[in-house]
Amino acid sequence: MKHVPLAAAFWTMCGAAAAEGAPQAAIELYVDTATRQIYAEPGPGRQRLGRFVQASDAPAPAVAPAPVTSERAVAATTTVSTPSVRHWYDRIGIRGYVQMRYNHELGGDAKDLKSPGDRYIGRDQGFGIRRARVVISGDVTDRMSIYIQPDLASTPSGSTTGNFAQLRDAYADVWLDAGKTWRIRAGQSKIPFGWEDLQSSQNRIALDRADALNSAVRDERDLGVFLYWSPKDVKERFAYLQKSGLKGSGDYGMVGIGVYNGQGANRPDRNDQLHSVVHFSYPFKLANGQYLEVGADAYTGRFKVSTASVTLGGRTFTPGVDASEAGSTDRRVAAHVVYYPQPFGFQAEWTVGKGPQLDVGRRLVRTRSLRGGYAQLMYRFEGEQGIVIPYAKWQTYRGGSKFDTNAPAMRVDEFEAGVEWQPSNAVELAVAFANMRRTDVGAAPYRRIDGRLLRVQLQVNY
Repeated sequence: MKHVPLAAAFWTMCGAAAAEGAPQAAIELYVDTATRQIYAEPGPGRQRLGRFVQASDAPAPAVAPAPVTSERAVAATTTVSTPSVRHWYDRIGIRGYVQMRYNHELGGDAKDLKSPGDRYIGRDQGFGIRRARVVISGDVTDRMSIYIQPDLASTPSGSTTGNFAQLRDAYADVWLDAGKTWRIRAGQSKIPFGWEDLQSSQNRIALDRADALNSAVRDERDLGVFLYWSPKDVKERFAYLQKSGLKGSGDYGMVGIGVYNGQGANRPDRNDQLHSVVHFSYPFKLANGQYLEVGADAYTGRFKVSTASVTLGGRTFTPGVDASEAGSTDRRVAAHVVYYPQPFGFQAEWTVGKGPQLDVGRRLVRTRSLRGGYAQLMYRFEGEQGIVIPYAKWQTYRGGSKFDTNAPAMRVDEFEAGVEWQPSNAVELAVAFANMRRTDVGAAPYRRIDGRLLRVQLQVNY
């Protein structure tokens, strides 16, 4: 990384965040559909009215009386208005966010660290745009919705330049009933495996996802067809957990099933063998208003590993693959529990399974067991200066990195502690200390590197 003065980088990003922290002139109001009471925050059974500005207490200016006009003149000048027709494109909205990052080495071999979650970790790095998302979504009809999301800050493998446009999501939801509890989702979308993988990076507190879950579906997405079901009360809870700022993962169904290619987003299928996945998650609302979400996921399929010549221990070889022509066994189960920060919060996931992994001694990629997960504590403060959420996250993983060439063994032990500050809905600033011990799975000899970092992220929402 470049030796840019850390204080200058940090205070520049803080200044950008603070500039957005001024009180907003307009507030959003919601009406309870049952009691007709007005609220200033979303909730179950509440419908959004819009944004309103407080009226001035000054007396209204006098209005001059209108000139007397005959009924015949009024009739002659009155135009009969016709109701406007609402086209499908009137229902489409555009939103998104941008994340700017800076990582600074604090000790160990931090310059040699490599992480799948952040390409700006490592040698000769400075400021970087981690994500630049634009979301185009809406209801095309009463029974079909679309969602298209490109990322304008992608870097293709092997490229020396960044900020390419690459598709993340492109799917349609077809609602099967008037109450919109059943739907079929078709296209490239997130695979319903792992709660943190389903949670948007726009909402996640920690800077990166845990490797144990993310190594199952890198980029969290693939091309497939899924069936989701969420009863009305569950749909309302999923919506509230996002709109209220509690950082929910969204509505991927209380129950979901589906099939997908299995080779990852923006990659063609290689074996004509679909993966299958099942998903369950239920958000409980306790008597004191506290939300608790628990669930489990599982998938199974065959994965085709890419291999190439490698030099390890003074020997150069191309690993063989101990699997059928359809690919290596690839299956996992995972469980999650989320105690939402109201104000104290706790979040944890764990996964076990089997997948392809390089066996250096045998010079083979063969099916081996894997395990890992994470635990995270957080606390939500809300005051005049915005929302502040300190957090601490620990993660571990022992298993193969199937999306990397030769599926090398991956060992991760990492601790991160930081704080996220939201001075307004439009901007968030996160600062974290990370103590990383992880395998460089990008190149042989697949060293395990220890290092410590100070990490800063500025996020702008629009």
